[in-house]
Amino acid sequence: MIPLKGWVYLIPMTEQIPFWRRKSLSQMTPEEWESLCDGCGKCCLIKLEEVEEEKLYFTDVACHLLNCESCRCRDYKNRQRIVEDCVVLTPKTIEQVNFMPSSCAYRLLAEGKDLYWWHHLVCGDFETVHQAGMSARGRAVSEKKVPDAELEDHIVDWPS
Repeated sequence: MIPLKGWVYLIPMTEQIPFWRRKSLSQMTPEEWESLCDGCGKCCLIKLEEVEEEKLYFTDVACHLLNCESCRCRDYKNRQRIVEDCVVLTPKTIEQVNFMPSSCAYRLLAEGKDLYWWHHLVCGDFETVHQAGMSARGRAVSEKKVPDAELEDHIVDWPS
C-alpha cells in the first residue's frame, strides 16, 4: 500500500500495547502464554517445605531435566510424564501454585504487576535474564549430584 500524500495511517492503539498488558492470562493464546517464560530455571529448583511453619525453602538443586547452563528443560514436551511432580502452569493453576519465585512473569502478571526490564519480551534479548543475575545459570546443580539427605545443606535465598 502506498500512502497518499498528506494522509497518515493510524495503527490501532491495541496493537501498540503489548499483549501481556492488554490481555488477562486466560485470554492469552498458547503461544503468548508460553512466551511469558523468561527461562530463568528457578521454578525447576527443588523446594523444601517446613510443614509446621508452612514455609517454603528453595535449594540450588535443580530437576534432572533442567539444563543448568541454558536454564531450559531438556524434554519440555514430556516433562510431566518423566517427572511425576512437575507442575504444568496454566492460567487456572498459577494462583494455586505457591512456589513460583517473585520475579516469575506468570506470578507477576497474576498479581497485576508488569514484567521486569530484563524480561525478553520487554528488552528483546533472551540472555538479559542471565546477565541481570535473575536466573539459575551458574548457581544450580543437578539433583543427580546431590543425595536427598543433603538437600537441606543446599537451601538458598536467591531464587525468591
